[in-house]
Amino acid sequence: MNSKTKGTMAGSSLFPGKLSINSRTKSTFIGWSFVITAVIMICTFYFYPMIQALILSFQSGTGTNLTFVGFNNYTRLLSDSTFITAVKNTFIYLIVQVPIMIILALFLSVLLNDRTLKWKGIYRTAIFLPAVTSLVAYSVIFKYLFSNDGLVNTMLLKFSIVPEAVNWLTDPFWAKITIIIAITWRWTGYNMIFYLSALQNVDQAIYEAAKIDGASAVQQFFKITIPMLKPIILFTSITSTIGTLQLFDEIMNITKGGPGNATTSISQYIYNLSFKYTPDFGYAATVSYFIVILIVVFSIIQFKAAGDRNG
Repeated sequence: MNSKTKGTMAGSSLFPGKLSINSRTKSTFIGWSFVITAVIMICTFYFYPMIQALILSFQSGTGTNLTFVGFNNYTRLLSDSTFITAVKNTFIYLIVQVPIMIILALFLSVLLNDRTLKWKGIYRTAIFLPAVTSLVAYSVIFKYLFSNDGLVNTMLLKFSIVPEAVNWLTDPFWAKITIIIAITWRWTGYNMIFYLSALQNVDQAIYEAAKIDGASAVQQFFKITIPMLKPIILFTSITSTIGTLQLFDEIMNITKGGPGNATTSISQYIYNLSFKYTPDFGYAATVSYFIVILIVVFSIIQFKAAGDRNG
């Protein structure tokens, strides 16, 4: 062993912490570089637009000709009949469609969790498939299915279920029903996957013990399944509420908010204010923040209703 090698070994043994410090510093730097990159991207494309939209909600005008109007845009909401109609329509979708979808998703998840059921994979795929279908594509298909001479009316007339074709897209009541059917078809399978995943993690011994004690299938559902899925039900309820309050694609592509404003949602009204009517980006931003307030309020209510201690 030459003197140079001995010197190197001696140096490394005399300063064992030097290499570890350098290695730790390098690892810390790499870690922070990933974190900082993500933070910059989130701030640039998420928080900055939110702040700008909040500032914009206190202004009025188009392009660079914006003037500060204070809370005028917010007081304008109270007297805007189109906005009030959009809010009513959105609440109808929320109150009717979300509970139906949650209950249907729960029912399907319990059925597909049965160990004795054959072809479970095919059924699960078929029910979940709408969730990965293009929003625009399926909306256009629903528009043709529910047209006056579409497949739905053709089948209803063929089997004499209705005396005449139903105006699914031109009658205010049936237009809302069409939107609700479309949303339910699209998102039921998405929520079902969450429940199904949670049910597969439940110990089957619990159900077997309940059967031994004489509990019926209905009692098992309400006494075991529902309590075990409570956190997932809360999660899907909140996400479904947020999605419904932001409803846009189905209405825009199926009914375009018609007839009149019978199916217009809050999100579509924001689009109309920005691009269809005379552009008023300040007022559109105000309506957008109304949705934010609604989401916060409904989320708090759902947390409290579920008895969440951290809510």
